This record gives sequence, C-alpha cells and structure tokens, in this order.
Amino acid sequence: MNKKQRPIEIMDTTLRDGEQTSGVSFTAPEKLTVAQLLLEELQVDRIEIASARVSKGEQEAVNRITSWAYDKGLLDRVEVLTFVDQGVSLDWMEASGAKVQNLLTKGSLNHLTHQLKQTPEQHFKNVAENLQEAQKRGIRSNVYLEDWSNGMRNSKDYVFDYLDHLVKQPVERILLPDTLGVLTPDETSSYLREILSRYPGVRFDFHGHNDYDLGVANVLEAVKAGVYGLHLTVNGMGERAGNAALASSIAVINDFVPEVKTRVKEKALYKVSQLVATFSGFHIPVNKPVVGANVFTQTAGIHADGDAKNNLYFNDLLPERFGRKRSYALGKTSGKANILKNLNSLGISLGEEELKKVTAQVIALGDKKQKVTLDDLPYIISDVLGESAYAQHVKIESYVLTHAKGLQPSTTVSVRIDDQVYEENACGDGQYDAFLNAIRKIYKQLSRELPQLIDYFVHIPPGSHSDALCETTITWKTATREFITRGLDSDQTVSAIKATEKMLNQIYTA
Repeated sequence: MNKKQRPIEIMDTTLRDGEQTSGVSFTAPEKLTVAQLLLEELQVDRIEIASARVSKGEQEAVNRITSWAYDKGLLDRVEVLTFVDQGVSLDWMEASGAKVQNLLTKGSLNHLTHQLKQTPEQHFKNVAENLQEAQKRGIRSNVYLEDWSNGMRNSKDYVFDYLDHLVKQPVERILLPDTLGVLTPDETSSYLREILSRYPGVRFDFHGHNDYDLGVANVLEAVKAGVYGLHLTVNGMGERAGNAALASSIAVINDFVPEVKTRVKEKALYKVSQLVATFSGFHIPVNKPVVGANVFTQTAGIHADGDAKNNLYFNDLLPERFGRKRSYALGKTSGKANILKNLNSLGISLGEEELKKVTAQVIALGDKKQKVTLDDLPYIISDVLGESAYAQHVKIESYVLTHAKGLQPSTTVSVRIDDQVYEENACGDGQYDAFLNAIRKIYKQLSRELPQLIDYFVHIPPGSHSDALCETTITWKTATREFITRGLDSDQTVSAIKATEKMLNQIYTA
C-alpha cells in the first residue's frame, strides 16, 4: 500500500441491512456462503450479518458463520445489530457466538422523543449500562446513531451532547447512518467535517441509503471528509430504495480519491454480485453500474467504430477490472463496426457488399424490437446470403397443437433432419411441453439427447397490444455450455417452436 494513502474500512451489511429488501430472506447455508465470499474472496474488512432476537433461523445462521469465522481467525470481523434491551440482545449474541455488537441507539431528538418517549439523560444512561455490560462479557461495541442525518438537520445540539457522552464510553466505532436517505452531498460533507474536526481520532463510519439516488455520491463526500469506514451492500440491496452500492462505491473511491485505499478486490465484485442476486432473487437492473448486464455493452455503431480507433469511447471503468468483457450489441442502432466486431468473434469474414446486407437485416430486426444476439448472426447471414456457418440441417416441417378443456394438450410434429422426415406425437402439461416431448421422442430414436431447458421467458414490447409479436427466449444447458435461442411470432407457442428449431440446428454437430 502506498504510504501516502490512508486505509478506509469497508463493512458489508448485505446479510443484515440488505436482507431488509422487500421479499428477501437468505437461508442459513446461503448466509454462510456469502459471508465466506465477502471476507475471503472480496476481502471486505467487516461484515454485519444479522439483527439480534430476530428468529431461531437467524440465530442458526449466525452460529454457522461465527463457528467458521472462529476457525479462520476472523471472528472479530463479524458483527451483529443489537438493541438497548436490558441485556436480551447480549444474551442472544453470546448464544450465537458473536463477539462484536453494533448497538442501535437514537441519533435524533425526534426519534428519541416520539419512539422511545425518553429524555436524552435516560437514553444516555441506558446506553452506557449496555456498553459496560457488554465490556464485562467480553463483547466489543460499536454504536449506531439511528436517524443521525435528521438529527444533524433538526437537533444538532442533541447529537453533539450524545457524542460528548459516547466518546467517554467503551466504544470502538461510532456509526453515522443517513437512515432515511435524505442527505445531499453538500450536507454529508459539511456534517461529517464538523464532527470529525470536533472529535479527532474517533473512528466514525458513514452508512448511506439511496432514497434520492445519492447514496454513492454521499459515500464519495464521506470519504473526502475523512471518515474511518463505510457501510455498503452488494447490488445496493436494502430497505426502500436500498443502500449505497458496494461495487459502485469501490470503483468511485479507487478512481476519484487517490489518497484513500480499500482492501476490496475489484475482480471479485461481479462474481459476488451474481451469487447474491441468485440467492436473494433480487434482480440486478441491466444498467446497474459495474455489475449490470449492459454496462460494458456498446450499442451505437459510432461507438463501436470509435473503440476500433484508439478506444475513443473507453473510460477508466474497464470491464477487465471486474472480471468482465466488453461486448457489442446488435440492433437498430448497429453499424458495420458492431457487426464486424461480432463477426470477428465468430471467426467469420464477409465482403463489403455482404456486410452491408447483413447490417441492413440486423437493423430491420431491431426495428421490430427483436433482440439480436451473437448466436443469431449465423442465421441472419444464412437468410441474407443463402449460406451460413450454421447451415439449417433441421426444419420443423409441420405440427398440430391441440388444447381442449378437460383433455391433456397434445402435439403431432413432423421434423426434417437433412433429407429424412420424422413424425411423432406426444402429450404434455401444455402445448409447448407436448411439442417438446414429441421432439424428444424423435431424438430418442436417433440416440441423441436434447439439452436441458433451464429458463423460458416470454416478452411483449412495452406499449404493445394483445396482437403484438411475442419474443420467446429459451436458455438451454448441455454438458459443456449454456446457450440462448429466441423466436418471434404473434403466437406465443409458435415463437417458442421457432426458438427450439434454432436450438436443434445449433446442436446438430455438437
């Protein structure tokens, strides 16, 4: 680490505050897996993993994590949110094996008066008793000032009276949350600088929320102001609009605050992001900075052309930093440069006139709102030029789909594979399931196994009517790879059949 750089602690609170995302609940094994990745692979400094007293399942999850962390020598980096409750939370902590509490207290006079209905003197006394009891039990303490941001706005004298009290207590860190996500960057900077200048040497953490989409901007100002630590969550998970996002905050700190250094490994950010999204079911927006599906995809043809000419449209957020790769989308804004980059990745070379025809076809498909993928390109080339790297060896010649009330759906299908025609019928749970069962019968005759269908998604362009084209996207999995095929038709089942025909051609020589 550069001697001129000061370290800043990163506490990840995905497993506690992030789990307050509506509809999200991690299982005990999932919590353990995420905790291991956060501490060992991503290398955050600390993790906040639970709230005390929540449930037996939560305590089981904490037990698993603390047992693992103890064996690894990491127990002092595992923290639990606790409450001023006459020692009940401390009992819970001891039973779970945790050794660091983050005690939730009131950081605004408004919260203290209307929620706890206590005077500042009563609250300070109760907090002091908790901290002294924790010290007796060998539990280390950090203290949250809930609603601190509104406290600074509306009851600053109370905040400073409380801080004057806390700095005399056995407290390692004071945690300052923008609980309702109301701060502007200017306020964040001003409030934190005032506090840090008044209490030099005290470890203050900033905990930002994202209600005005200012979470990362406030993190940047907090770092510049000189805070000791930051609280972040994977994918910006959290209550309401979420918390300040881990990946974006790390990228911002690394690129815009050179005097500060974190331990977080950038290359692990995307991997952990994907795993947490899978466990939580919390969808990552495609345009989410750093970890979104589209953020390293160039769509406009002029941008692809500029990238080929001295990387004119690159910035410091290079995908390789995060273990990712740049791609070039195909659609109505594509130019020849987009097409060329995708053709090069397939090892296909076209002449100038052929390239113009393929480009025109990609743009035409984009105008119809069909997503064009790298796997689609050989088919487009085949349509335009009459020959392709993937020749059409398999064709769905005809089919009959039946669906009647009280009867199981059935399908009769005729498939041409090269010069041979095969016909089969089958039943299923739906028309497409029956169709796929009939195809399986045909391929079983040929001693060939079909890929496993692992995802099926139907999309109608926004604003369309009931007679709009349906785009069916199917994800398939073989023993060696996953791939996607798409079909477009006004009938949902037919669009799925078209996607399946593409699959059959892709596996023809597999």
